[in-house]
Amino acid sequence: MRSWQVERRKRTRHLIELGGLVFKAGIVDLTGDDRAIIYGAMIWMAEKLKSEGGGHARDTWAKLGTMGFEMDRPADAHDRTQPPQDRA
Repeated sequence: MRSWQVERRKRTRHLIELGGLVFKAGIVDLTGDDRAIIYGAMIWMAEKLKSEGGGHARDTWAKLGTMGFEMDRPADAHDRTQPPQDRA
């Protein structure tokens, strides 16, 4: 496969993953799939990140996103709490 094809596939996968985040956050349903609202919100978010309070917004959103990912992660076998065993 040519290098430009590999790069194109990487970019396509990246864009699909970003779209998945929009869907996962509930934005599609909350906006009635209105692309103008979604795009406007993203522009507002970009402006917020560029502003004086951008660092605080970045930290807050990173914490919320991390918590969201952790809540969605399936419990690993090692993470599950085992009930105490009766040793009678």
